[in-house]
Amino acid sequence: MKRLLVAIVGLLLFAPFTTSAFSGQGCAGDCRDCHKLEQKEAEAIVKKVAPSGRVVDVKMSPVKSLWQIDIEADGGKRGVLYVDFSKKFLVSGQIVPISAIGQPAPQRKIDFSRLPLQDAVVMGHKKAKKKVVVFDDPDCPFCKKLHEEIKRILAKRSDVAFYIILNPLPMHKDAYKKALAVQCAKSSKLLDDAFMGKTLPVPDCSNEQLEKNIALAKSLGISGAPTLVR
Repeated sequence: MKRLLVAIVGLLLFAPFTTSAFSGQGCAGDCRDCHKLEQKEAEAIVKKVAPSGRVVDVKMSPVKSLWQIDIEADGGKRGVLYVDFSKKFLVSGQIVPISAIGQPAPQRKIDFSRLPLQDAVVMGHKKAKKKVVVFDDPDCPFCKKLHEEIKRILAKRSDVAFYIILNPLPMHKDAYKKALAVQCAKSSKLLDDAFMGKTLPVPDCSNEQLEKNIALAKSLGISGAPTLVR
């Protein structure tokens, strides 16, 4: 009984401090009542992974406990990074609702004639009846997995060709230079080397076409990689 009384008194003594620690409604309230990520903090984080990146917006991500930082690099290239509330961890990639796993991806209509097939890196036979366009990033791990799958498909089928439009994301600091080297040569072999981590030759052409690719992806609302169009 004595211990119980001591415990109750202790709770009463510390109650003012525990109840006043949070002015919001806890997990049911707005996370921004208790957590902040200032613009300058976001800029400092972005500079570590994308030195040329500029913070466009800082907002709550679809997943509570993560901040979403929208960034833009030279040439209007856009990307997204996520930072946890503790500001200790950086998350790069897409947030996928569990309910969407296993479901067909939402499809949008894109005018195929707008896609610069003549300037793409071709995997497969150019005269194949079926054409699939892939907006690709040589430093994207998901693109690497798709690349291997494409090679397996082409080993079995000759009626399909994949047209790779290079679209390096600003969150991958070395992707632009690699993409430019591949674009200059229009070489699927160099693209394969890039995904394998091999050293690529120094680009020997202008970046005009690569910048056009990036601008096209932006105009089509493509901000992630890989993105397939067929």
